[in-house]
Amino acid sequence: MSPLTPAIPPSPVRALRRLIPYFRPYRGMLVGGLVCVVMAGALGSVNPTLLRRAIDGMRPGASLASAWQAAAMMIGVSLVAGIFRFAMRELLNALSRRVEYDLRNDLFRHVLTLDAAYFGTTRTGELMARLTNDLGAVRMAAGPAIMYLVNTSVGGLFALGFMIAIDARLTLLALLPMLPLPFVMARLGRMIHERFENVQEHFGAMTTRVQENLAGTRIVRAYRQEEAEEARWASMSDDYLQRNLRLATLQALMNPTFAALGGAGSVIVLGVGGMLVVRGTITVGAFVAFAMYLTMLVWPLIALGWVLNLFQRAGASMARLEQVLDARPRVTPPSSPRALPAASSGRRLEFRDVGFHYPAAAGHEPRWVFRHVSFSVPAGSTLGIVGATGSGKSALLDLVTRAWDPIEGEILLDGVPINALSLDTLRRELGVVPQETILFSDTIRSNLAYGLPGEGDVTWAADVAQLTSTIRDFPGGFDTVLGERGINLSGGQKQRAALARALARRPSIVILDDALSAVDTHTEAAILHGLRDALSGRTAIIASHRASAIRDADHIIVLDGGRVVEEGVHDTLIAARGRYWELLARQQIEESVEAAD
Repeated sequence: MSPLTPAIPPSPVRALRRLIPYFRPYRGMLVGGLVCVVMAGALGSVNPTLLRRAIDGMRPGASLASAWQAAAMMIGVSLVAGIFRFAMRELLNALSRRVEYDLRNDLFRHVLTLDAAYFGTTRTGELMARLTNDLGAVRMAAGPAIMYLVNTSVGGLFALGFMIAIDARLTLLALLPMLPLPFVMARLGRMIHERFENVQEHFGAMTTRVQENLAGTRIVRAYRQEEAEEARWASMSDDYLQRNLRLATLQALMNPTFAALGGAGSVIVLGVGGMLVVRGTITVGAFVAFAMYLTMLVWPLIALGWVLNLFQRAGASMARLEQVLDARPRVTPPSSPRALPAASSGRRLEFRDVGFHYPAAAGHEPRWVFRHVSFSVPAGSTLGIVGATGSGKSALLDLVTRAWDPIEGEILLDGVPINALSLDTLRRELGVVPQETILFSDTIRSNLAYGLPGEGDVTWAADVAQLTSTIRDFPGGFDTVLGERGINLSGGQKQRAALARALARRPSIVILDDALSAVDTHTEAAILHGLRDALSGRTAIIASHRASAIRDADHIIVLDGGRVVEEGVHDTLIAARGRYWELLARQQIEESVEAAD
């Protein structure tokens, strides 16, 4: 099950409570906005009473002075109420943007703490949808929904008070048709929440599809799958449309339902109120004021449907964001981290009876990647790890960086268990070149100096990685901006850029995970020659399916079937004519075939 798919969905009310801490830094802004809302509502409810007095003062032969006075007061009240309405929108909308800003930063900061186990079961598109679309829905609740809820509630309460003051029995009759309102709201609210959650989940799936197609556009074209992808997208888009239409049907039903209930009250007021005017029980002015107050009461009911819709959407979205915020990495820093002893350059790395497997699906036994792996890499030496694809080389290196933690055994750095070190301390010692090269849409210089306070040894690192001539071919040199994921570089150039990035850090341990698989053998030999000097005094671990990449290592281990089947130096392993010799012989045959072609 994905960490974004909880077994029991949290309630929207509980999910929205998670927002309370985000309001605390802006409590002054919130209080100020709510005061403006109350003042605007209070002032807005004065005008019908002023109109009532003006109408009741209009008798044959009477002076119009009172009518002009009432008109002037109504204008003044409307202007002041307008100022308060502007202020409430300014404050509460700004508040919602600040809450959104803080929540977005917290989400991004938290996502960066999550580890390989989380991202291995979470679709990138789904995560992007939550950090954009769902966050926007939450913002609407944090500002506009609160503003309109308080505004309509305050206006409705003032209107109700004035209505009762005019005639309590008429007020009761006018409210009778609205008794089913709470039940209608509860039912429609639950349905909107469920359908909106369904819409958001499908939007996440669509975002994932877009992300995969954009990242794999070359594959789509190479396999001539444009029409198939278009058809798949059209199907998903149609499904999304239908889900939105079903949601829109519910939303469209809310306002007419509330308006109909309020309209029924208006019919009662017209009939019963008109009779009271004829009998002289209430004045014409009071009747007009009562009708205006009823309209002021009905409008909040209609607006309440929209507000309820916003809160239900936000509840569903906040519950989805909560699943991200509540996700916890499997790899955690120690509560009391230890320090590493001082070292001039390289460090000693040791594996002690290490075993590892990836998390298994529910009801399935885990499949061990390797078990009982032990070896030691003295400070300043180079360890070569060789094995066929899928032999566990990358998994073993992932344990050194603590992308994963071992299930059995322990890994030590200068005698200190790496899980006793802070993640920052451990990773500061490492320069890693992973199998999959990731470059950012930034300058070549910034990519090579990534994570460094300045430029570091970027030029030197580019020379060692045989990248300098490539960089000079670009018009901007080191200041050339790369496309997304380094799309304007070849596979081999990307790997050399990643190697240069790792070397520029001058780490105590350099880890190369099949880092030269995309370069030709001639370039590989030149890079390895330069690395011998660059790695002098530093510890290095080089994993490769090519035996030629690690032949000069101080010690070589051969992985096969989840265990170390051979170890030693190159010449000894060749003389043994075992698994290492087979890998090297196969590689030489493949190179001969490529050269013949």
